[in-house]
Order: sequence, then structure tokens, then C-alpha cells
Amino acid sequence: MSTSTGQPMQLAQAYQHCLDIARNHYENFPTASKLLRADLRPAVAAIYAFARHADDLADEGDAAPETRIKQIDAWETLLERCETDANIDHPVFMALGDAIRRHNLPVEELYNLLIAFRMDVTIHAYSSFDELLFYCKHSANPVGRLMLALHGVHDGEAVRCSDSICTALQLINFWQDLSIDLPRGRCYLPQTWLQESALSSQMMLDSQVSDEMLQPVLNHALLTTSELLESGVPLLLKLPFRLRLQIAATIHGGRRMLHKIEQSEQPLQQRPSLAGGEWKVMLLPVLKDTLFPSTAQRKIDHDT
Repeated sequence: MSTSTGQPMQLAQAYQHCLDIARNHYENFPTASKLLRADLRPAVAAIYAFARHADDLADEGDAAPETRIKQIDAWETLLERCETDANIDHPVFMALGDAIRRHNLPVEELYNLLIAFRMDVTIHAYSSFDELLFYCKHSANPVGRLMLALHGVHDGEAVRCSDSICTALQLINFWQDLSIDLPRGRCYLPQTWLQESALSSQMMLDSQVSDEMLQPVLNHALLTTSELLESGVPLLLKLPFRLRLQIAATIHGGRRMLHKIEQSEQPLQQRPSLAGGEWKVMLLPVLKDTLFPSTAQRKIDHDT
């Protein structure tokens, strides 16, 4: 693997560093999935390692907000350098820069992720659903777009469907994590939705809202999210088999999680999650939608 300069060996070590980061963290990010083509896993790991550290800069530790922003700015400077400097002295950016060049990745989506991480530092409540969608546009949609680019999928309709699925997954995570985010000072339910039930973001953050009081708002959130998720189903028709299998599993998992949140009696106190047995139940429907994506699309058209 090595040459007289040692560069290929350094690059292999950089990718291995990113793979180690990916395998040591549990996320809803498709980092080490065996469904991914083996030749794409290092690039996905490089993207993940980049995003993981930026997320930690925004969320972890006790640093002041201004310090966090400066650290994210420094991380962005390294991103700018790695686009042109193959010898950058940082394993994450050595691997990421190679992945950008090798796969012609849309680098603007990496910058979009950093916009979202800055928002995590400075914004802790959202006044409208449009504001929340703006956050999702930068925090979630770039992941799907990068995955499409890695697989050579550039169809405009595929990108639209991917955005819908990614936004829905981000929203599902918010509604799933109410019991975690609110004590940490973050309310993702839009103020306009809360006001319809005579509630407010501040009441949510001050623990002045009961599960019963929240239920109409949460039901609206779940319905809106479900509609977004289902609008992305046509993406299955446009994907290679292995990625289609992964996205079909993601869609079915999202549906099941929406149902779990809806059935939760204490969403403000307990975090719903999917058990292993529930994934086994989804196996056949996932395979069916993977093998017959047009049937999955027709079912959505019929239901709507």
C-alpha cells in the first residue's frame, strides 16, 4: 500500500481512523451498515467522523457558546483546506478530502451540516414549522444527498424524495427525544403549533405542560411527519438494490417509531424505542418493498 512518500499508507490509516470512530458510536447515520457497498464504507465513515466531531463541538462539554462557535469555525477552515490539500495533517480531513475528490461529493452539503451545528449552539426553540424545516434542511437532508451522490444518483426527484425522508427522520428523532431535549433546554415543537393548544415553548422548557395537555400538538406533529415520510417512498424506484434495501428498512423503521410515539402514554417522561423483535417483524415488508418498489409506490397512491 505504501510508496516512496508513504502517502497511500497515511491515507489508509486516515480512513481506518474514521472507520473506528464510526464503529464506536451508535447513530441513525448509515456508517458501518453491511448493506452499504464495501467500497463506499470508508467514504461514509469519513463523512460521519467529520459530522460527529462537529456535533460534539456544538453539544458536548461545558464550553461557552462563543467558544463552541469559534471551534466550529476552525473545523470549517479545515474543511476548506481539505478540498485542495491532499497532505493536510489531520486524519479526518485527509480521508474526507480524498472522498470528496474520489466520489465528486457535493461539498456544499458538508458546509450545510456546519450551519445546523451552529444553530444547535444559538437556537433552542423554533417559532414556526418553516424555521424547523430550515434546520432540517441543514442538519438532515445533507446526509441523504451525500449518500445519493456516493451511489451516483443525481435525479432531481430522487433528491426531493430523499429530502422528505431525511427531514421526517429528523422530526421523528425530535418527537422521540422530548424527554431528553426539554431538560437540556431545547424545544423543537414549533411555537405556532403549541399556541393552538394555549401552550408555549417556554412552558415546555419550564416543565409546565403535562402529557395530556401536549397530546393534540404531538398528534399534529406525528401526522405532519408521517405525510413527509410517505412522500419520500418514490425514492425506492430510483435506487440500486443495496441502497434500496437500506432505505426501505429506514422507512419501515420510521413508520414503526411514529406508531410507538403515538402509543406512548408519557412522551415527556419516557423515550420510545424499537426492540429487536420489532425489526424482525418488519423484515418481510422491507424485503417486499425492496423487491417490488413499484408496489410500495402504488400502495401509497391508493392510501392517499
